Amino acid sequence: MVNKKVAVIGSGASGLPSIRHGLLYGADVTCFEASDDVGGLWRYKSHETNESSVMKTTVINTSKEMTSYSDFPPKENLANFMHNTEMLNYLKGYAEHHGLMKHIKLRHKVLNVERSKNYDNDGTWKITYETPEGKTQEEIFDGVLVCSGHHAIPHWPTPFPGQDKFKGRIVHSHSYKDHKGYEDKVVVVVGVGNSGIDVAVEQSRIAKQVYLVTRRGTWLMPKLETRGLPFDVLMNTRFFSLYKLLPQGLLNSIIEYRINQRVDHDLYGIKPSHRVFSAHPSLNDELPNRIANGTVRIKPNIKKFDGYALHFEDGTIVPHVDEVVMSTGFSFEFDLVEHGKLVPVTENEVDLFKYMFPVATSDHNSLCIIGLIQPFGSIMPVSEQQARVFFANLFSGNKIIPTKAQLTADIENKKEEMAKQFVKSRRHTIQVDYIPYMDELAQLIGCQVPILKTLLTDPLLGLRLFFGPNAGYCNNFQARA
Repeated sequence: MVNKKVAVIGSGASGLPSIRHGLLYGADVTCFEASDDVGGLWRYKSHETNESSVMKTTVINTSKEMTSYSDFPPKENLANFMHNTEMLNYLKGYAEHHGLMKHIKLRHKVLNVERSKNYDNDGTWKITYETPEGKTQEEIFDGVLVCSGHHAIPHWPTPFPGQDKFKGRIVHSHSYKDHKGYEDKVVVVVGVGNSGIDVAVEQSRIAKQVYLVTRRGTWLMPKLETRGLPFDVLMNTRFFSLYKLLPQGLLNSIIEYRINQRVDHDLYGIKPSHRVFSAHPSLNDELPNRIANGTVRIKPNIKKFDGYALHFEDGTIVPHVDEVVMSTGFSFEFDLVEHGKLVPVTENEVDLFKYMFPVATSDHNSLCIIGLIQPFGSIMPVSEQQARVFFANLFSGNKIIPTKAQLTADIENKKEEMAKQFVKSRRHTIQVDYIPYMDELAQLIGCQVPILKTLLTDPLLGLRLFFGPNAGYCNNFQARA
């Protein structure tokens, strides 16, 4: 087997499994990390930064078992929904356990990735990077995995009338670190995604009053389901996937009824016009309580700013607002790859096969994006599976990925499916359904979970694979299948 020299850009939750699986394939892996430590998003930064960063109080939205990598189970004493410090320790433990740190160049910033002079012949790439001493260097690699994440560039919506003359303070949730400085203030949080709700709930305990602004409402999913079990342990199973064979309207009605049994969305002012599977749900168990006790009040979209006052589309006015937190999502771009020309992005829409491979480089498929997905579940096992696909294809001589025409057709089909199911939004351009997408990737490399075969040869294991959660360990099972 010819040794391959591979670069991984970023040492976060997607970069680390990319290094790991590159080493398993025998590749010579170098990871470039611009900061001074691993962990990416999950390394809390108390200072203003261009890097992705969680809030000080952030906990993961998926359970530890469903979040973990296939060959590194979390310790039993860890919380089901880990605090970001526990999550960071898990990532560092993974890196240390598998000997990844010696392959990571900290404080090495990639400046540009471009096809080499010999690309047409061998598919190699030239990476230009800056060392900690400020020197610019270049290296040639056989493959490149871009694992830079998609939560670093704040998205600011079109300014509301009068916003530029607002007398209070406006920040994006990317810059929101903790509650300090918000005590006894009137706070408006714009956006009911996971970050917006987390900010509103945290602020409700110390602010004078919190208003949560939603343009179209949201379906609020609990983290804890029947018997207090994590929701993803119950929902991300192959048995539950059978429900998706039902007509979409009926399935939506069943799930919406169940959700409304816990919290009547109409009564609490958050009921959206779209169906539950037409948008990425928000996950929070605390918001209904905060609405019920009045510390969080739901408001429709902002009509205009007027000094300290905010006018809303329902005609109501909050006469004095001190702070506004824009939890309006993030943008992503790939300017470091041929200055953004190879992988152009428009309103968070990008043409990538399986959200990984650019069509323009389908002749070699030696560059891919890892972790550019928003699954109904954890990103980490998906990123690990993506890395397996990349290296299996690289070491096969590009025999796994379909032809350029098939790549293009798959991309168009994905767009059509997205348009049919989801509300049109820059939030729903990289949405994937966890188990079907994992199976798509597994099919490419021939490691699908053999449910029927296992039911016959090992019935107990087969039943667990079918009725149990499709955790990362199932991917490990696939690797041996």
